[in-house]
Amino acid sequence: MVYLLVATSAPAQVPAPALRDEAVRWLQSYIRVDTINPPGNEAAGVQFFKTILDAEGIPYETAESAPGRGNIWARLKGGDQPALMLLHHMDVVPATRASWHTDPLSGEIKDGYIYGRGALDTKSSGILHLAAFVALHRSKTALNRDVIFLATADEEAGGFFGVGWLVKNRPELFKGVGYVINEGAGGGIQGGRTQFGIEVTQKVPYWLHLTARGEPGHGSTPRASSAVTKLIAALERLRLHQFEPRIVPAVAAYFKGIAPAAPPAWRERYANISTAIRTPGVLAELQRDDPGRHTLVRNTCSITRLGGSEKINVVPPDAWAEIDCRLLPDQDPKAFLDELGRVVGRDIQIETILGFTPAVSSTKTELYSVLEAVCREHFPGAPVVPSVLGGFTDSHFLRDLGITAYGFIPVVIPFEDEGTIHGNNERISVENMRRGVTMMGEIARRVAAK
Repeated sequence: MVYLLVATSAPAQVPAPALRDEAVRWLQSYIRVDTINPPGNEAAGVQFFKTILDAEGIPYETAESAPGRGNIWARLKGGDQPALMLLHHMDVVPATRASWHTDPLSGEIKDGYIYGRGALDTKSSGILHLAAFVALHRSKTALNRDVIFLATADEEAGGFFGVGWLVKNRPELFKGVGYVINEGAGGGIQGGRTQFGIEVTQKVPYWLHLTARGEPGHGSTPRASSAVTKLIAALERLRLHQFEPRIVPAVAAYFKGIAPAAPPAWRERYANISTAIRTPGVLAELQRDDPGRHTLVRNTCSITRLGGSEKINVVPPDAWAEIDCRLLPDQDPKAFLDELGRVVGRDIQIETILGFTPAVSSTKTELYSVLEAVCREHFPGAPVVPSVLGGFTDSHFLRDLGITAYGFIPVVIPFEDEGTIHGNNERISVENMRRGVTMMGEIARRVAAK
């Protein structure tokens, strides 16, 4: 595969339009780098960035957490203020070619959109970070703090070969870091109105493995109870179970902030979401109308994987399921597991596959103020609110270190395009990329320039 790499030895100050054009071509090239996880092969992404950084004369470091699982970072030296880190992950989820309008690894521009896996999650943000980082370098801007560009492996599978590995094995990379800009929120359009979120916390993932056991036998002589029937019954109880809705402070602030731009039927409800969810029928309506926001008001579990016999005529001794649970940020995991155990019953063994710790980043910081200001200057009148993410990102590793991390990408994604993340025909508009270069550059300069 041939990668189009546009990296020039530019003059001290690069005209913004030229850098915006470069960023669009960089993103097309980056999408063509196959970093689908599994297996990841982020080493190919490392090579992509090495080529650009070499051409710019910017030194960098790399580390593989396992063969092919690459990570790369570069640092612009500055003053003694806590460093600013620009973080994104290089790996992307699989895509089925037959379901796409274009090749998922083509980076093709069609009708004003750049198509490809990672166009939103998160190769576009990586290129916006790179453009801001390169702009600071080319302009020889005097910095009040170090600025770090970091591209990592494995976020889509939990980050244990990426940020999680680096925290354990290269802790010096994070020493002195005060701020991180990562994925997690940004601009959206709903009901014709633009609004921005800045992610400050996220639901806590708890991935669980459930096992039922019973007497094995021949499929021709079914028993009254088996591992499979026990598991099916437990999962049906879980499907019917309604976790108690509860509004944590960060979620209340988020709903109140977006209320003015909400559809008419939801404005008053969002303004006082704690009261609204106690009204009969409102929760079901919210889940139907906006499942992404519904997940913010309660703990949730999705049944995602099942397994039993390897042969059609054998009743297995064990049957298993895996469930993706997401806990509210203040939820005690032990109390949740106790509740889940009562739901699925004593016959089901529960093992934790993955679980993180909750953390919230304060909005009372210089960086948060800059993010707000840049959004409002480019989109006057658009609400800018702290948000809670229903999914999870690598930010939790950094919040655990006491680092302030915000999920923010300076793009405005129409509601209908949000569904292409991990879906078919993932895309971002060329206009978004070009404007995003300007906004991310302004953010980096305001926070880091002397």
